[in-house]
Amino acid sequence: MTETLDRTTPDTENARSTITDWLNSFETALAAGDVDAAAALFADESYWRDLIAFTWNIVTVEGRDGVRDLLEANLGRLRPSGFGVADDLGEPTEGGGVTESWIEFETVIGRGVGHLRLKDGLAWTFLTTMYELKGYEEPLRERRPKGAEHGANPERRTWLERRQEEAEQLGHTTQPYTVIIGGGQGGIALGARLRQLGVPTIMSTATPGPATPGGTATSPSACTTRSGTTTCRTSTFPRTGRSLRRKTRSATGWRCTPR
Repeated sequence: MTETLDRTTPDTENARSTITDWLNSFETALAAGDVDAAAALFADESYWRDLIAFTWNIVTVEGRDGVRDLLEANLGRLRPSGFGVADDLGEPTEGGGVTESWIEFETVIGRGVGHLRLKDGLAWTFLTTMYELKGYEEPLRERRPKGAEHGANPERRTWLERRQEEAEQLGHTTQPYTVIIGGGQGGIALGARLRQLGVPTIMSTATPGPATPGGTATSPSACTTRSGTTTCRTSTFPRTGRSLRRKTRSATGWRCTPR
């Protein structure tokens, strides 16, 4: 018989209580639109680092005045809620006069995680990051795309047929939400992530690469890598014509050459 170990200690319980009380007070102030009360929960010397979650940008503010300015500019459109300890990221800790914990929260736009450190009951450092947009959740678990489709369905299409149709329609009948300028390693990585999230995206580049020069574009969904070679299908602007040439590039060389 396996015995379950209880790792909860008086120190972690006290740290959790301190963090939870601060988060509850912060959420109450935000729900009431009281930016002064929210700013008062921060120490005179404090730092709030926001990555997309509140400001839709990468911003660091200092002190209560900085917190007040950030909230006045963004609170009305966000309605943050659900602040709590992120249990899956670890237990709150306390030591050296600092209580800290990973936290979770959400806004009307997305869901986020962050990190909070308190000194004497006031926020010393506060990190907020968005990890998921509502409506564009990661296709995991029950949202994961199904593989083989079983049963009698005369209109059934294979995964390859669906991918080819998507690549042909993007930029023509389906307009992209995002245009990535530059088809290098970073552009391909960003395009792949947006594709994973179901955001229609086109990459464009003026240099040799997955997208050819002269105002061409490629869908991240049309690029595949096998045995160290990436194959991309390109669509050429204007919309009246398109090239279905397939191109390859070696993993050790960035130059695209027709296959």
